Amino acid sequence: MTIAQSLLAEFEAQAPITRRFLERLPEDKLTWKPHEKSMSAGQLAYHLASVPGGVIRFVQNNPAQAPEFANFPQPASRQEILKTFDDSIATVRDLLPKLDDARMKEAWRMVARGQEVLVQPRGQFLRDVMFSHWYQHRGQLSVYLRLLNVAVPASWGPSADELPLFAQKAQGAW
Repeated sequence: MTIAQSLLAEFEAQAPITRRFLERLPEDKLTWKPHEKSMSAGQLAYHLASVPGGVIRFVQNNPAQAPEFANFPQPASRQEILKTFDDSIATVRDLLPKLDDARMKEAWRMVARGQEVLVQPRGQFLRDVMFSHWYQHRGQLSVYLRLLNVAVPASWGPSADELPLFAQKAQGAW
């Protein structure tokens, strides 16, 4: 199995779980913030929806110009978030399989204001940002949902509100 195939398998398993988190965000709470320094719930969900596709597009360039990290758009609707997520998924499915192991192991560089700020194998950057960063924000959204009194979806294990999908299926088989 190639590096890209391994990453894609994980992505395909995690994308439906992430979708469940995005679908649960109440439409009337998109501008809600748990703290003045926090992103709004809509901004966080939009960021979560756009990360995979944005990251896979980002690593196509070598070197890549560091993005602006503080400007997250405020979506107008949950449908906008879900459309962004669908587009992001399609982008990953299109671009990730095209990265052979040589490109995954290549020293990938990010620059800011003409200065090199990061050098690591492209595959490691994808692991760190397309996945670990994505999971971090999914966890953050789970806290937002809890504070909004919305049932939190299960991810790898159960939440206080539900069992993971594999356990739900096993329960139904009995």
